[in-house]
Formats: sequence, C-alpha cells, structure tokens
Amino acid sequence: PQPPAMTGKAAPPATDPAPGGPKKEPAPSPGEEPAPAPGAEEAPSPEHPPAAEQPPAPTDESSPAPTAEETPTPAEGPPAPEPEPEKPKAEPPSSPLSLAVEEVGENSVKLTWKPPEQTGRAVLDGYVVEICKDGSTDWKAVNEEPFLSTRYTIKGLSPGEKIHVRVKAVTAHGASVPTTLEQPVLIQEILQLPKIRMPRHLRQTYFRHVGDAVNIMIPFLGKPQPEVIWTKNGQPLDTSRVNTRNSQKDTIFFIREAQRGDSGKYELSVRINGAEDKAVLDIQVIEPPGPPQNLKLVDVWAFNVALEWSPPADNGNSDIKGYLVQKSDKKSGKWFTVLDRCTRTSCTISDLIIGNSYSFRVFAENGCGMSEQAAVTGVAEIKKTKISYQVEKLPQHELMEPPKFTQPLTDRSTTRGYSTHLICCVRGFPQPKIIWLKNQMEIREDPKYIAMIEQGICSLEIRKPGPFDGGVYTCKAVNPLGEASVNCRLDVK
Repeated sequence: PQPPAMTGKAAPPATDPAPGGPKKEPAPSPGEEPAPAPGAEEAPSPEHPPAAEQPPAPTDESSPAPTAEETPTPAEGPPAPEPEPEKPKAEPPSSPLSLAVEEVGENSVKLTWKPPEQTGRAVLDGYVVEICKDGSTDWKAVNEEPFLSTRYTIKGLSPGEKIHVRVKAVTAHGASVPTTLEQPVLIQEILQLPKIRMPRHLRQTYFRHVGDAVNIMIPFLGKPQPEVIWTKNGQPLDTSRVNTRNSQKDTIFFIREAQRGDSGKYELSVRINGAEDKAVLDIQVIEPPGPPQNLKLVDVWAFNVALEWSPPADNGNSDIKGYLVQKSDKKSGKWFTVLDRCTRTSCTISDLIIGNSYSFRVFAENGCGMSEQAAVTGVAEIKKTKISYQVEKLPQHELMEPPKFTQPLTDRSTTRGYSTHLICCVRGFPQPKIIWLKNQMEIREDPKYIAMIEQGICSLEIRKPGPFDGGVYTCKAVNPLGEASVNCRLDVK
C-alpha cells in the first residue's frame, strides 16, 4: 500500500530545510559571488560526482606543498640573475670651438665656428645661436630648430646696435656650455675685413743680439679703422721695455736696447666690430755663450791626444751649434785651429810632433758667435817611444878615408805647409861632421829644421815650409882628412 501523500503538508519551506537533509544555498544577489559551501573540501555534495571520478587536483596529489625541511635552498635552485651594471650618466656635449665673426653688414652678422671636441654618447642634433643686447642679460635664440652647419647669418638687426653672441651644441642629452664672443658686435657694415700682412722674415723666429735695437713695422688692412691690440703671453705689454705706434695702415713695434728678458711670443690682434685677424711675432734675444766646462786630457799616446769636455753652463739663450778646438806648441806659443764646429763634446787630435809639448783650448759657438773665453787644458808631452835593440859590434878598420857622398841630394819641389825631407848618404873615417847650409848660410839651432845622421844617412826635415824657405841647400861633410859637399834646389809652391 502507498503511504499517504504528505509531500504538500509535511514538506518544509524552501528557505528552512529539514535537519540532516541537503541544504540549498540561497540565490546570490547581483554582483556577489556565491560563497563556497561549508565542508565542500571534506565531502562532495550530491550534485557533484565522487572524487574518484574527478581528475586529481595538481596541487593536492601531484605537487604537495613542500615543508620547511624540504624547501630548496638558493644554492640548490637555479642561479639568481646578475644585477645589470649601472649605465653611465648621459653627459651633454662640450662647447663649440673658435667662434668668430666672418662678416658684419648693415643689419646682419655672419658667424663661423668649429664642432665640439666631444658629443658624449649621443649624436649631435645641431647648434643653437643666441643673442643678447649690450647692457642686458636677456638671451634669445635666433633659430627655432637646431641646425648642423657651422656657419650662420643673424639677420634683422638694427644699424648701430651692439649685441653679444653665443652658440650652444645640442644633443639628446642636453645642451653644452655656450661659447661666447669676447667682444660685443657693433652692427655696422665692414667695408674691408681686417687682415694682417706679416712680412715673410717675421713668420719665423726673429733673432736679435743683446743690446741691439728692435724696430719692426707690420702693415694691415681694414675699413673702417680697425682696433690694434698688442699682448705678450696674453698680458698687456710692459711699456717700460716695449713701445708700439699705430697708424691707419700699419703698426710699429720697437725696443731701444733688447735684453734676454724681452724674448717671447708677442700677439698682434686687429679688430673691426667683432671681426678679427691675429698674428704672432716670435722674438729671441741672444748673446755669446759661456766657455765649455770640465775640459780635460783623457789620454796621450804616440802622437795623439784625446780630449773631453761638457757644454757651457750658459748657452746665451740659443742652441750650441758646435765647438772650436785649437792647439798650441810650447815652443812657438801660437794657437792653431785643429777642429772647426765640432758637434760632439769629445775629440781626438793626431799628427802631433814627437818630443814637443802642447796645450789645447775649446770655444763654444751659438747663433750669436763664439764664446768670449775658452776652456784650456794643461800641457801634454808627446814623448818618444823607446826601442831597445842590440847593435852588432864590428871590428874597426884602421883604414882612414876622407868624406865621400855615395848618394847626392836631389832637387825637390814641395807645397806650402807640407813638411819635406832632404836626404843624402856619406861615408868616411873617422865619421865626418855634417853641416847643413841654406844659400851658403849655415843652419844653426832653428826649430823649423831637424837634422839627423844615422849609419851614414843624412836627413834634413823642413817643417811646413813657406815661400821664403825655397833656395839652394848644401850638405857638407868634414873630417881630419878632408871635406865634401852636395847641393840641391828646393822650390816651395
């Protein structure tokens, strides 16, 4: 039998479910999300399939949450990314260079300049030209957009107006420090740009001696009348030493008595309303150098001498070009030049005469001339080289014999200044005495002549003969048994 129908009466209202039965959630209001049912994680609701039929949740079974012990340390995991290096700060470009006025018109100014040395890490976008009226600090740009040309003409200016001009370089990182003209520009037409006509001999270093007068005229061009400015090393001239006088076409620079302190670079500037031309006058005032220092004899051997010295302490404000070396024979006392303009500080002197004594001196030379004093050495003696040998002893013959020449003198011709020898051979017993004569006059002790006899060979050395040394030379041999003589003629050319 069917149970009585109690569904309509016994059924509880929808909003109040029976205890123990499945609860129905109230309908969510608009804009709210339904709250999860309590215990949904522990037991599935009847409306859902069993947990076995559902796909496993990756976070519950396949990837369980790691505990504190299982958490990997940073060393076990992947390496942390390295921090990126800090990028260098962007810097604006450096200032433009050599800003100058190329031309001034009735209502315009033409400018030129050079690019900056550095533009930073960005490409140069261009330049901005700004002007400011004289007496004001209000700078205004005359170009709306930067431009890349290094030449620009400012137009629309008023005649008689004075303006200051500056230029900036611009990149993506900013603008440079502006380059400003040193002088304001007067808006007035320049009929002829300033131009200095530097003489050719003044384009190089101009040398003068101490005490000399300096008088230089330098012409120039320019209309209207240009302004002439002289400076030395960027400073005004010392009018107690240097004077200038300017005219419409030239400027005169003069010093009454030049001193070494007047040496330097003098800058000449000719200006017309901001347009300018410059020139440099390089003056060097020099004087003779001091003597060389520490001159000494390093070595003496055979007929040679070695010398050494040091440069002078004062070069006279000019480079040393060389040294003059001289020698003096103690017998004559006269000085003779052996080396002219020696570029080293040492030398070797040869062809000295054995048996004589010599002194040496050295002068220094620069662009002004020789030093007034010289460094002098002590006396160097050229000694003879000793040769030891044994003479074979021969029995003497009792045969007496008057002198007889077995080899006569022969006529000779020599050149002035070159030493020459006259040679003949004689025999006789006892050994004859040899007498030399020139033009029938006996030659006595004279340093110019050196007479020697060895084993019957007679020689006469004539040192550096001159024209007066020519003539007839006679060699006479005399012993108790008689005498003999031979003649010859010597010509000196």
